[in-house]
Order: sequence, then structure tokens, then C-alpha cells
Amino acid sequence: MYGQNVSFPNTFVLLGFSDHPWLEIPLFGVVQVTYIFTLMGNSSIIFLSVVEPRLQTPMYFFLDNLSVLDICVTSTIVPQLLTNLLGPEKTISAWGCITQAYIFSWAGSTECALLAVMAFDRYVAVCQPLRYAALMHPWACVWLAAACWSSGLAESLVQVTFTILLPLCGKRTLDHFFCEIPALIKLACADTTANELSLALGAVPFALVAPLVVLISYSFIARAVLKLPSAEGRIKAFNTCSSHLLVVTLFFGPAIYMYLQPPANSTKVKFMSFFYCVITPVLNPLIYTLRNKDVKAAWRRILPSLGVGKYFRSR
Repeated sequence: MYGQNVSFPNTFVLLGFSDHPWLEIPLFGVVQVTYIFTLMGNSSIIFLSVVEPRLQTPMYFFLDNLSVLDICVTSTIVPQLLTNLLGPEKTISAWGCITQAYIFSWAGSTECALLAVMAFDRYVAVCQPLRYAALMHPWACVWLAAACWSSGLAESLVQVTFTILLPLCGKRTLDHFFCEIPALIKLACADTTANELSLALGAVPFALVAPLVVLISYSFIARAVLKLPSAEGRIKAFNTCSSHLLVVTLFFGPAIYMYLQPPANSTKVKFMSFFYCVITPVLNPLIYTLRNKDVKAAWRRILPSLGVGKYFRSR
């Protein structure tokens, strides 16, 4: 082993979906369209929260952070994926690969923590409404968001740095469509037990504690909602939480399924990763806006000033 090349390669080959070549052209169209709508949808949520005072609440503050994360994930992975789906050479530079690994790990870990914080926000709104303003005041929200981002960054720095230090012995073909830590670990020609243990332990706060916080929060919410005397009150409380609950299901469901799959089942892992990296970011703004009266009202107030309000006034 020591006589072989153990340096980090200049480029990596991403096999992606090359084992299903007939899928590459349709996937290119799907990815391109969803990428455009992801940027538009998430940017519009950030824009609305900045210009509309009625949306400057803790829920929309955390939703802005979620939109930034979705934009970061897609902008890091999708452009390279589009290039490789059409190009004959399915390669990525070493620096591009390292950047993907760091940002994807950072964004994924941060989103886990952020969804737990958003569940706590919904718990306070439903179960402790009189204390909501005191518990979720602006600086508390800033500190909670900062904790999510910094914990995700720490996790990313530790895990990715630990991974790229592994000797690869000239191997540079990743059976994936982007550079992810488990795929990089598989290239190593040394004992990876320590890396796998570090990855498992590092995932505990994000893949175990965060979903547990969500589950506990919604257990208290469900108990409080069922105690409400009126059906109208129960429906209103449910609508307050339904969007976040659906986003949590779409995020943690595929993620848990993906990481519980056996290593040999790479095709399912790739399609679950595709769902998380491409489909989920475009669904999040749709889920939070389609049934949200506050967002619709905000657009009706803002669009006339942009000269496109006649259409919405006629609807």
C-alpha cells in the first residue's frame, strides 16, 4: 500500500446515473426546471420576509434560514450535476469535490438542527401562546439560528477534514453524482473504522436528537390541540403546524431511509440523495406558501407597487 500513490487526486470521476444512460436526458430537464424554481421560490420567501413587516416573525425568520440552506445545497450540487448529465466526461475537480463535501455536510447538519428549532417554535406558539413573545424574542431567535449554523459547521469541518486525510491510493471514481462523505470513505485504501465511528457519533445530535426534539414537540402540540374545545380552534392550530410537519417528514424520511440502506444498494441511495438535493428544496417554498394566507396577502400588497397587481386583484 505504501508503494502506491496516496496523494489526493486532481480530479474525481462521478459515475452518477451512468448505469441508467437512458435517464440522463430526462433527468437533465427535471433538474434544470426544478433548479430554476428552487432559486425563485426560496429567493421570494427571503424577499417577502425582508420587505413585508407582517412576515417579520420568528417562524419566517427560521424559514428564511431554511431557504438559504436550500439555495446553498442546490447551488453547490446541481450545476455540476447538469454538466455531468450532458457531458461525456463526468468529472469534478478536487477543490470542487471538497467544496461539495463541506457545504453539503454543513447544510445538511444545520437543517436538521433548524427543523428541531422550528418544531420548538411551533410548540411555544401552540402550547405557550401567552409566553411566545417572551420566549421567542428576536435575539433568542438569532442565537438559536447561530447555534444551528455553528454546530453544523463544526460537524462539517471535523467529518470532511477527517475524511480527506485518508489515503486513496490513486482511486478517484465515486459511485455517486456528487461528493459525499460516505462515498469518499469508500475510496480509502486504509482502515476506515475510526472515520465510520466518528461519522456515526457525529450524526447523533443531528440524526437522532433533532428528530427526537421534533417528535416530542409535536406530541405536546397534538395533546394541546386535542384538548381545544372547538373544532375551529383545532383546525387553526393544525394549520399552524401542518406545513412544518410536512417539511420535516420530507427531510428526515428520505435521509433516514438513505443512511439505513446497505452499502451495496447504491442505486437507491443515489435516488434518495437526488430527492433530497433536487426535489425537497423546490417543495419547501411551495409547501410554506401555497396554503399560507399571510404570504398570499403579502404578494397582493407588494405586486401592485411592482406594476403587476392587476392580475392578482382580478383573481
